[in-house]
Amino acid sequence: MAVMSQRAYARHRGQALSAVQKAIATGRISTLPDGRIDSGVADGEWAENTKARPPAAARRQPAARRQPEEEQDAFGAVQYSKARAIREHYGARIAKIDYEERIGSLVSRDEVKVAQFNIDRQRRDAMLNIADRLCASIAAEMKDMLVAAGVPAEKASAFDMSRVHGILTGEIRKGLNDYADSLAD
Repeated sequence: MAVMSQRAYARHRGQALSAVQKAIATGRISTLPDGRIDSGVADGEWAENTKARPPAAARRQPAARRQPEEEQDAFGAVQYSKARAIREHYGARIAKIDYEERIGSLVSRDEVKVAQFNIDRQRRDAMLNIADRLCASIAAEMKDMLVAAGVPAEKASAFDMSRVHGILTGEIRKGLNDYADSLAD
């Protein structure tokens, strides 16, 4: 067989020079005393001492596709990468929330609840005071109407507004309770 240099043998095998040099260093192929290679002997040693590699296209597939089915379920690099990506995504969302809270464009849920409670309490108190505020005005109007209708002024002044006050208060409370019930749903 032909005796050739290491570089020529690499071309003969279709390998890189470094692959041939590595095969010599690890003892997979032998050289002649002058460092050249007998291609016939070296081809046999190469075939006998070198593991076959899958084609280049198969080597480029992701690790999860090359693993047997039972090993794909194990926690590996692919699962770690996914878990890390998810963790980074949520970390970024939390950082965004912290930033928005610090610049004042975001307020806490508790602050909103307290503010809404105070607003609703003020509205409730204003609604419950309607009967107290209006009964005196209604009594004056009723007195004027009764006097105009011919009822003596003494009897018109004795008109009892407590029933009117009770009716107004009851209807206002009913309306507020209905509103509160609709919020609870």
